[in-house]
Amino acid sequence: MPVYQRGETSIYYEEYGSGFPLLLLAPGGMNSAIAFWSRMVFNPIEILQRDFRVIAMDQRNCGQSTGPLDAEDPWGSYVDDQLGLLDHLGIDQYLALGSCIGSSYMLKQIERQPQRMRAGVLMQPIGLVERNREVFRDRIWQPWGEELVAKRPDLETETLMKFGARMWGGDFVFSVTRDLIPRIETPLLVLPGYDLPHPTETGLDLAELLPHSELLEDWKASPEVVPHTVEVIQEFLRRHASGGAA
Repeated sequence: MPVYQRGETSIYYEEYGSGFPLLLLAPGGMNSAIAFWSRMVFNPIEILQRDFRVIAMDQRNCGQSTGPLDAEDPWGSYVDDQLGLLDHLGIDQYLALGSCIGSSYMLKQIERQPQRMRAGVLMQPIGLVERNREVFRDRIWQPWGEELVAKRPDLETETLMKFGARMWGGDFVFSVTRDLIPRIETPLLVLPGYDLPHPTETGLDLAELLPHSELLEDWKASPEVVPHTVEVIQEFLRRHASGGAA
């Protein structure tokens, strides 16, 4: 079983295909695990391994990965796992595709190491709007955390609540401030979401604020549009893998 060990954290990952490295960051909120890709309108592992060296991973404390709850810098701890895995695999430059919480991880990666990600795809990014603050507490992190604490004698409810408040207490996309977005030079393809955790306006705001963005709307409106969505993503990633301009 491929595992990357970083201190007390154990990260399970899988690799597929060959070519330019592509890191996948799965949907599922705090349960961002490889298995969630099979629930999407298309599975990027199956499709993109034809052109890329695909690296998929279970984030800490979901799937087959484990680790502490970092209540001081939760987003940073997850991103340290992700970038550390790339270091472990000997990967410098990479592409990324993230869905849901994966989009916020990607933006944090860019903040941490601005020149490392060559380009990326933000699928249905999460974001805070007036009507959805409780959604993240009630559906994303608190039930997950309560289940984790119940089976982990090393964790306490107090730590969980501090962790949740710190990770989900921000605004916009949670992991980085809105002010950072206009300074990002990485080319990013944005596919807005269509529900409460993935508000359409968050995706549209990101596409407008990012200096080198491309926007694909209605990307999963019906089964008939999915092949076109896949083609757009493939073309975008191939272009940037070969060093093309946005």
